[in-house]
Amino acid sequence: MNREEKISQFVIRHSISCLFELCRVLELPEVIAQEGLAAHARYPLFVPKSFAAKIEKGNPRDPLLLQVLPRPEELSKVDGFSDDPLQEQADEKNCPLLRKYEGRVLLLTTNQCAVHCRYCFRRNRKESKSQLQVGSLRTRDFPAEVILSGGDPLTLSDDELLELLTAIRVQPMVRRIRIHTRFPVVAPNRLTPQLLSMLHSDRKMVFSMVLHINHPREIDDDFADAMTETVNRGIPVFVQSVLLKEINDDFPTLFELYEKLISLRMSPYYLHQLDRIVGTAHFEAEPSRGLELMDRLHRALPGYAVPRYVREMPGKPGKIAIASEPRPK
Repeated sequence: MNREEKISQFVIRHSISCLFELCRVLELPEVIAQEGLAAHARYPLFVPKSFAAKIEKGNPRDPLLLQVLPRPEELSKVDGFSDDPLQEQADEKNCPLLRKYEGRVLLLTTNQCAVHCRYCFRRNRKESKSQLQVGSLRTRDFPAEVILSGGDPLTLSDDELLELLTAIRVQPMVRRIRIHTRFPVVAPNRLTPQLLSMLHSDRKMVFSMVLHINHPREIDDDFADAMTETVNRGIPVFVQSVLLKEINDDFPTLFELYEKLISLRMSPYYLHQLDRIVGTAHFEAEPSRGLELMDRLHRALPGYAVPRYVREMPGKPGKIAIASEPRPK
């Protein structure tokens, strides 16, 4: 890597965006690429080579592959699935600040991601490098907590991120900042010593980091080393997942995932029921399945190792815990 090149852009530049290249790298039949072309046209494939290296070669049902591979099932129209299941798009047109929850605000820093997850509830947002004008934040009224989301905030360069954090830090009401990211999972080298030093330079600058991890095989030695360094720097790390059919909707997978997380001093946070966006119905596991799994996890793991099983609903002041209830219409 050229010393002048930003690590985030290096990772993005060294990613796979061609279906046929992905199949060649993973030793998969070319027909898999051909079958996914129409889905790829609607939501393009994008996966870092570092994440592709974790996928088992020759296995078209690998649980990591299924998270990123465009498939013809995405073209199916299913009742109850919409283009904007959380009703965010009207707010996004006017402001990158989404005031979804009392006492905290969601700041959409960029539309760019380090990986295109096929189940993403924001997959229909238009791709761009950045939609945020940092200067405009000086006139905003901020609550106590700011959540940086996107896209992925860590696709910004360190300089861009520092400028953003500094603009938030001077807001008189802000006491906590969260960074929601998947970047360190797909490319752990994003968490450079320089970035971690910047994030820990002031306790108000970053309160916590929330990662998105769905499967224990996403946790390799490089990721474990990066997380150990992050936690040692005093940055709390929480993890949220999505319950995904044929990927992690079984007890051994989730048990192994949460055991690995707590061994790395990372806290399981949420297990999300799938947000019902068009093109993702084949990922949906029944809530009854999720409740069954949660019951087994509570019996097998200590309380601090078990996340809350939740769904998000538009207009609600926070995540809704899932109990025994009928399937949403």
